Amino acid sequence: MLKSIREGVRIFSSSALHREEQFSMSSLRSFDLSLIEQILRGESKGYVLDFSNRTFADFFVRELDIDIDAPIYATNGTSKGKRLECFLGKVDDGTAARALRALWEHREAIRPTNAPDPFPRASGQFSALITKLEGGTVTTPVNVVGAPKVEEIEFDRFRSRLISIRDLEPHTRGYEFEKFLKDLFNAFRLSAREPFKNVGEQIDGSFELEGETYLLEAKWLNKKVGIGELGAFHSKLDQKASWARGLFVSFGGFTEVGLQGFGRGRRLVCMDGRDIHEALRLGIAIDRAISLKVRHAAETGDVFMPVDSLVP
Repeated sequence: MLKSIREGVRIFSSSALHREEQFSMSSLRSFDLSLIEQILRGESKGYVLDFSNRTFADFFVRELDIDIDAPIYATNGTSKGKRLECFLGKVDDGTAARALRALWEHREAIRPTNAPDPFPRASGQFSALITKLEGGTVTTPVNVVGAPKVEEIEFDRFRSRLISIRDLEPHTRGYEFEKFLKDLFNAFRLSAREPFKNVGEQIDGSFELEGETYLLEAKWLNKKVGIGELGAFHSKLDQKASWARGLFVSFGGFTEVGLQGFGRGRRLVCMDGRDIHEALRLGIAIDRAISLKVRHAAETGDVFMPVDSLVP
């Protein structure tokens, strides 16, 4: 009798677990997952587009606020391809659709202009998958592991990296400083973009803060930045959309004469190396540090005020 009861409990538990797994899984079929793997495959099986392990994790944090490195997504293997397949199979349809849309946009952004698509039907097939996922009944997120909170970011690691850049030779130093800023901004989910060129000008990158787009100018010089560099960057902003703003980051700071001559009420704010160092030392999120500067500029017209003067 006891054995029969135990067997009944085992069968019931197994059936309940199976129903829970069915409820938790997206409606993507094995064929769909195989198609996605082929279209998004990078250099070889297990890769996803042009992502490294680091940039793959950063992409999911930045675009979806999801921790793709969570153990729940590694039950079938730890490669990027296996984690993506597991993720898409476990989450709800809405979350899977958001992820596929973001990955498709990245695929198209990195694909050479005018180059033929190795999968000519990929666009239609991908759109059909996303439409199918978005067309189901609205569900609450299932098996979605949120990205780590900003408070958990390794402030000391970024501060040490900033200090180490000082020992590099000038050319390498400037390049590494740009990379540092991009990684720092992305750690705080600011959707930073690589440096890019327009006709006749170089932009050191861009990022998004509170729904606003900021163009970036980054300088690591052996002298403080003056009115000439500030004016040149502001001229670039004047050629862009009226809602574009700017952040000028000068590791060595700005001259008082330059700031006074540049004037007030401009479309940019300024940050120096000490601002970044102190924000990291004090555990102030870099997005909050920039927001404090923006608010101060809106209230006073000053384009530069040390961040530790703005923190209670």
